Amino acid sequence: MRRFPKLDLGMILLVVAAGILVAVAVYQAQIRGLIPSTGLSLPQPQLTQQTKTIVQEENAVIAVSEEASPSVVAIGVSRRVFNPFDPFAIPQREDSTIGTGFVVSDNGIIVTNKHVVSDEGEYSVVTRDEQKYDVVKIYRDPILDLAIVQIDAKDLPTLEMGDSSKLKVGQTVIAIGNALGQFTNTVTTGVVSGLGRRVVAGDPFSGAAESLDNLIQTDAAINPGNSGGPLLNSAGQVIGVNVATTEGAQNIGFAIPINAVREIIDEFVAKGVVSRPFLGIRYRFISRDLAILNEIPQGIFIQEVVLDGPADQAGVIDGDIITKINGKSIDNQNKVSEIVSKSSIGQRLELEVWRDGEILSIIAIMGDLPSE
Repeated sequence: MRRFPKLDLGMILLVVAAGILVAVAVYQAQIRGLIPSTGLSLPQPQLTQQTKTIVQEENAVIAVSEEASPSVVAIGVSRRVFNPFDPFAIPQREDSTIGTGFVVSDNGIIVTNKHVVSDEGEYSVVTRDEQKYDVVKIYRDPILDLAIVQIDAKDLPTLEMGDSSKLKVGQTVIAIGNALGQFTNTVTTGVVSGLGRRVVAGDPFSGAAESLDNLIQTDAAINPGNSGGPLLNSAGQVIGVNVATTEGAQNIGFAIPINAVREIIDEFVAKGVVSRPFLGIRYRFISRDLAILNEIPQGIFIQEVVLDGPADQAGVIDGDIITKINGKSIDNQNKVSEIVSKSSIGQRLELEVWRDGEILSIIAIMGDLPSE
């Protein structure tokens, strides 16, 4: 019977340990590129495409928030409050944050909503680093819910303007503002839910509400106090001015497209004032179907003529129907606003007017729209 040599257990353990050390050393050298790989490697954790996408989106929101927040400011107002139950009491000074704005020029020019600064009071601006400035000048646009305020400050961080004409439904947007007037620099995200909306929008803080056209609809949370803040794309560019929400709405906010206000902002930054062409009429569009139904021409029905405005001075009266301007038929709802906005102050407009079955030709001279 053949005998096998007796195995030395200690020697076996030593050999195994040495083998493990050699394998680890070879693996470390391979992953560091010191020796070529043999094709055998330990499995590495892999990020899925979904995980990569989520990380990219989160990083974009974080980057935009960090870059844009220093340019977003709080708009405050100081009022003297009287005690209605004590006519002999001394009026008390009450300070409150009522809205949001964002810096568009480093010399202290800030965009906000008109309804944020519509009441009487002493307005102020507080930056993210808690510097407080008194507002020295306010421009309130008579048509849009837009205001521009100016403070005595220099070298403020500004936001870059984007192009709202390139927006797509479903595109990611970011809103920054002072939610509820107390949570400063609140960041919310969402998507563009719709374009070209027409709503009656307002802010419970001011109680103001007005009809606004061609708005951006978003599901990014816009609360009272957010009014006047920027709506940003994922590149950190301003594509809208938030105007709060409609009454009773949930997860529905609206913003004025930045392209609608860019010229106003640029003119104020350059000149310190804004001049806009003005015809002085309030009207209702008469569609082709409505015109046929009522046996009247298609155009705009004049509901009100502003006293001493260009249309009033030219002889336009309530009840007239303007069918053409400078030979162009009024065949869509936005045609008149487009013609007026592209006109210049002092320009002659030839109006074709239908009145009591007769066609009249009236010349109106464009005026300068007074600010509020």
